[in-house]
Amino acid sequence: MDAVEKRVHTFVRVKPTADFAQDMIKFGPDNKSIDIYIKKDAKKGVVNNRQTDWSFRLDGVLHNTSQELAYETVAKKLVSDALIGYNGTIMCYGQTGAGKTYTMTGATAEYKHRGIIPRAIQQVFKAAADSIDPFVTVRISYLEIYNETLSDLLSTVTSNGTGDTQMTVVDCPQGVYVKGLSIHSVSHEEDALNLLFEARKPKYYTSSDCFIYWLS
Repeated sequence: MDAVEKRVHTFVRVKPTADFAQDMIKFGPDNKSIDIYIKKDAKKGVVNNRQTDWSFRLDGVLHNTSQELAYETVAKKLVSDALIGYNGTIMCYGQTGAGKTYTMTGATAEYKHRGIIPRAIQQVFKAAADSIDPFVTVRISYLEIYNETLSDLLSTVTSNGTGDTQMTVVDCPQGVYVKGLSIHSVSHEEDALNLLFEARKPKYYTSSDCFIYWLS
């Protein structure tokens, strides 16, 4: 893995709207930059030194993009690298209603609207089925961090973890892990998706500004 692949990659996905602010948001011709312009507020007088324009350089802009293309662009390579031993993280950040949940988990009404996590699960199990190693084990955990509090979203499901133990983040020579987080072995894609749906139930899940998917 070269230096370019090791660095953090940043993408912006623009939520489709019926009235897109074309006069305020401009995309670069290479789809790798965004320019934002906000008109000055005349009510604040002639002397107004507030910044009104911003320019951002990115690895890609996803505008009016399908779920499939979003996955191919953002996640597929990272999942492939995770399957050969590299750690990977996908962080989805945005305000409430921006489309984080749709991007990461998708909608269940139509198969083509699956999000990044279901598609990653599918990719992992397809790779396991094609592997020459007959002993491939897939394990899943689902952790929420909200107001600096750790919550195991699968703690009510029988597992080989220690669900009753208070969870703490531990940094050791082998890497960073969460002590007390339940770990669930799954043998089929359907089992993994059922755990995802269990974790997403409203009684467990709290809305937040950041959605993180970690692969190791």
